[in-house]
Amino acid sequence: MALPKLFSKRFLGIDVGTSAVRIVELEKSGHNIELTNYGEIKTANTERETLRVTKKAMAFFSVQEVSDIIKAIMEEAKIKTRQCAFSIPDFSTFFTNFRLPPMTKAELSEAVMFEARQHIPLPLESVTVDWQLVGGQFGSASQGAASELEIVLAAIPNEIVQQYKEVARAANLEVVSLDAEVFGLIEALVPDGQTQVVCLVDIGTQSTVCSIAEGKVLKTSHSFDIAGSYVLEHALGKLPLDAETIREIKKKFGLKFFSMAKNEHANMIRGAFLSALESIAKEVGLMIQGYGRLDNKEISKIIVSGGTALIPGVVELFKNRFKCSVEIANPFKDIIYPSMLVPELLKIAPTYTVAIGMARRGLMAQQAAKKE
Repeated sequence: MALPKLFSKRFLGIDVGTSAVRIVELEKSGHNIELTNYGEIKTANTERETLRVTKKAMAFFSVQEVSDIIKAIMEEAKIKTRQCAFSIPDFSTFFTNFRLPPMTKAELSEAVMFEARQHIPLPLESVTVDWQLVGGQFGSASQGAASELEIVLAAIPNEIVQQYKEVARAANLEVVSLDAEVFGLIEALVPDGQTQVVCLVDIGTQSTVCSIAEGKVLKTSHSFDIAGSYVLEHALGKLPLDAETIREIKKKFGLKFFSMAKNEHANMIRGAFLSALESIAKEVGLMIQGYGRLDNKEISKIIVSGGTALIPGVVELFKNRFKCSVEIANPFKDIIYPSMLVPELLKIAPTYTVAIGMARRGLMAQQAAKKE
């Protein structure tokens, strides 16, 4: 007879993206984390003109529609867990980093909020602010040990926070945390104890997030509108195809079209894709250069996530451009799951990075709460 697992706890990570809603259920038992369930529903229609201009979370759907999608996934996957963490998309989060003069720990909080007003283009009363001290040493200007303090700050509009809380209530979920998706990426892809500087490139449908972390500490993050929809549009535009054929490819295949080419035109088709992807690589390069000038540190590795990462040639393009280690995100690699799932999870791993990271953060929060 199988005995119940002692001291085990389950948690949901939910990623509401512009192309899909994804849910991961993880269970922590002892030192192990196990994948107990996962599911997704695709929501994007690449022919929608609004895909290129919308800058709101859950832009295509009402609160009720998003909650219905979540409930449908949970019903199909038979998920019973109710505690969850939502990721907030990068385009709904404002990131900035700045430096402050030497000061005491008691002075820091007030100084951060004063400086934040100079960087956030919204009234502080209208946003939820979270910040971290990521560099420097406390003291005062008169103390030799003191140094400038480096701050990373994130601000999320309160109306976005309220939307997610309403989705949770409608789906009968208990929200434990709402975090910017970059923190899910770091939790899923940077191992505990690692101190190297890594660049995380998450290529979504609507936008790309480029973040640099030293160990698990976020140093800087930037998003830009060149992403999967841009790559698809521009790559197809480089091919000798009529408008009707392009519409059919978008509708039936999307970006998968570029990994399906096996005929005599394969090199031309993949070449068009890689040429369009160069625009993303250029933005990443600017980010890495800026960080190098500021911190005088080199990037040890680039990790690419998102559905675009699965198309052949992506790793080689980044390797050739940046001359460093490059890998495709696999957030499942230190999680326990049945061996029969290996082929399937390898196909979807880069797209589940944020959801897995949020579930892991939730499990950590539960564990920390128990110790208090």
